[in-house]
Amino acid sequence: MSLTLHFHPLASFCWKALVALYENDTPFTPNIVDLEDERSRAAFLKLWPLGKFPVLEDTARDRVVPESSIIIIEYLATHYPGRAALLPADPDTALRVRLADRFYDFYVHEPMQRVVADRLRPEDRRDAFGVEQARAQIRTSYAIIEHGMADRDWAAGSSFTMADCAAMPSLFYANKVEPFGKEHANVARYHDRLLARPSAVRVIEEAKPYFHMFPYNKG
Repeated sequence: MSLTLHFHPLASFCWKALVALYENDTPFTPNIVDLEDERSRAAFLKLWPLGKFPVLEDTARDRVVPESSIIIIEYLATHYPGRAALLPADPDTALRVRLADRFYDFYVHEPMQRVVADRLRPEDRRDAFGVEQARAQIRTSYAIIEHGMADRDWAAGSSFTMADCAAMPSLFYANKVEPFGKEHANVARYHDRLLARPSAVRVIEEAKPYFHMFPYNKG
């Protein structure tokens, strides 16, 4: 088995890569990185000095592939394709998928992470104004998704793609910090469809032992 994914089961961007791997039953070796363990952290930083999850290591091709979507998922689509075409072959459709992928990463996932990171700070170092800005960005994104999902099942059309791999962790965690509310029924239904995918079910089950570490965990 030439592929090893270096990740943590709770890390939201890692979920993206895991969903893609599980959608295609791509064989890989999981390596859970504990950044609080000196030896584990040192080994990971030697592999990828920026220390960001996830990282895919491919010994057969002597490649270290960082980042979850535009790099890892597209790398898998190119070199280890499976039954699910997570990045469509048609160029115009692929552009729509990439746009939706970036939307979820930049305008749902990242502001969600800013809210979570602030909760982890000491109380006297928290940024209430920055948190409200992030929450406002999430709410604006919900409104855009609500409109877009009125007439389709998946993020970029009728098929599950890389964009849905991005949407799954984004919406799962965002709903914990900024609940959808009744005005976002389409968002909620899309979220439920995502979480019903066998790949998503598997990712969540594997993360459950670590959920107590999430600051917005409600049991």
